Amino acid sequence: MSGMIVGAIGVVFGDIGTSPLYTLKEAFSPHYGLVPNEHTVLGILSLVFWSLMIVVTFKYVVVIMRADNEGEGGIMALTALTQRTIKNSARGAYIVGLLGIFGASLFFGDGVITPAISVLSAVEGLEVAAPQLHRFIVPITLLVLVILFVGQRFGTDKVGKAFGPITILWFLALGAIGVMNIIEAPEVVRALNPWWGVRFFMEHNWHAVFVLGAVVLAVTGGEALYADMGHFGKWPIRYAWTFFVLPALMLCYLGQGALLLENPAAVKNPFYESVPGWALFPMIGLATAATVIASQAVITGAYSVARQAMQLGYVPRMQIKHTSRQTIGQIYIPTVNWMLLALVIVSVVGFGSSTALATAYGVSVTGTMLITSILMIIYLRANSRVPAWLFWPLAAFFVLVDVAFFYANIVKFMDGAWFPLLLGLLLFTLMRTWRRGRELLHEEVRKEGIRLDSFLPGLMLAPPVRVPGTAIFMTADKGVVPHALMHNLKHNKVLHERNVFLTVETLTVPHAPKEKRLKIEAIGDDFYRVLIRFGFMETPDVPQALMGSCDAGGVYFDPMDTTYFASRETIVASAHRGMPVWRDKLFAVMHRNAAPATGFFRIPGNRLVELGAQVEI
Repeated sequence: MSGMIVGAIGVVFGDIGTSPLYTLKEAFSPHYGLVPNEHTVLGILSLVFWSLMIVVTFKYVVVIMRADNEGEGGIMALTALTQRTIKNSARGAYIVGLLGIFGASLFFGDGVITPAISVLSAVEGLEVAAPQLHRFIVPITLLVLVILFVGQRFGTDKVGKAFGPITILWFLALGAIGVMNIIEAPEVVRALNPWWGVRFFMEHNWHAVFVLGAVVLAVTGGEALYADMGHFGKWPIRYAWTFFVLPALMLCYLGQGALLLENPAAVKNPFYESVPGWALFPMIGLATAATVIASQAVITGAYSVARQAMQLGYVPRMQIKHTSRQTIGQIYIPTVNWMLLALVIVSVVGFGSSTALATAYGVSVTGTMLITSILMIIYLRANSRVPAWLFWPLAAFFVLVDVAFFYANIVKFMDGAWFPLLLGLLLFTLMRTWRRGRELLHEEVRKEGIRLDSFLPGLMLAPPVRVPGTAIFMTADKGVVPHALMHNLKHNKVLHERNVFLTVETLTVPHAPKEKRLKIEAIGDDFYRVLIRFGFMETPDVPQALMGSCDAGGVYFDPMDTTYFASRETIVASAHRGMPVWRDKLFAVMHRNAAPATGFFRIPGNRLVELGAQVEI
């Protein structure tokens, strides 16, 4: 358990652990016009503390972690779980799917802004130590980020072992500096009283709602607790948060507040101003390391979500590289990596400072949190034994808090909040186009295809020449004759000694049970239907799955005597069909650039024959 707790501290809490770098700085930025007096400082600190307690501790740690998809968490896992819960309602499952896709789109937006704002805010400490270094902040930030993304292809196995100790040191430093400043103004601990937050709202009226746009920065990374549940388990994350991370964060926030009570001029950068002069440069180095770790966690999370989305059919197949022989979950997706790097560079150069980025940061985070709450309510209502008189007030409270945070950030639309929303809408459009395009493609293939049950008896009345070996025809619809078989008969005029129609299915559970992995059905004359199932967290490996065929149906596939046949469709856009022409063309481009299904299923290239087919949608 202790090892899992250390690992969780190193990976799960990197994002939320770097929030003290910019949260209070942003709350007292000129954008909100607040003066750092006693009432304001204690009010902001009270809002930060109770936001951490309500959103992170109660909502995520206590409640949402109960909604695990066979141990896995995250918005895609929750979407699949919720769809399974309401499977009798096609419309409900469709709406849940839309929410999940949009939530995942916003999560990728978070994956762009988190590395940018985290590393930029850490490097900005140089400006406090030596103001003349201001012009080097953006170049140094870009250099750190480029090194981080370029190094992804080497994997995180070795670096990951150092994550826990470095992050533990970071949290210990946060707590120690906090205590040093609290000693100077111990009255700051009064901020733990919720009355100061209530009083802040009473004194500032509706303006206080807008300040939540800065307060929410303290809870960014809360979604990571749920998303990484499958890696460490819920209890190590709960213990680490309750007994180590939360106390360290609050000591740091209270320490910054104590400094502002003693020296309001420190508002320009409360975090670094609270650090003793002799420790400033070491703290800048430690902060940079902590933000790199936080960025690493978000990047690997983006890989994980991308793989889940691929398996569930929401994004095109992309090349996946495994970076560890011991841990199957450590993957590297080059397309996602370089796309993130390009967008992160645009964010750093375009916004130029952590304060400017903070205005854009909250929208994607709060949007994802709101969607997670809605999905959680749908799931728990069907599965929880909590009485309705208690359930609905709690559900309404969660949604009200998330809506308040989202509203506080969406009003900053023209100040930068448009960026993650635009990014999320673009990704949502791409994901919906890919999903709908695949449905239309399968409908056309089914419509133009010949039913297998009627084709085979006719074929065997005058069978073509049979040649030795096994032919495996990849097909998405096990009831229709694969295009590859038709082309093989038409051009080669031969039939293999044994023919297999193979369909790969992705389940809405993380890992397919062993007894459901492989299903083999003999349909006569040495023809077989084979169904292979994978979970959405698994990397599909068809040849390896077929190695267990003897146990499943008494059929043995000799790898050296087996040839895989697959059809590679060329999409032709057509008006007056399923989607607008521009979306048809977009799907055609995505389909043309997607990694071949055969490579995605790890089928060896020297045992593969691809045959082309043109499909109009």
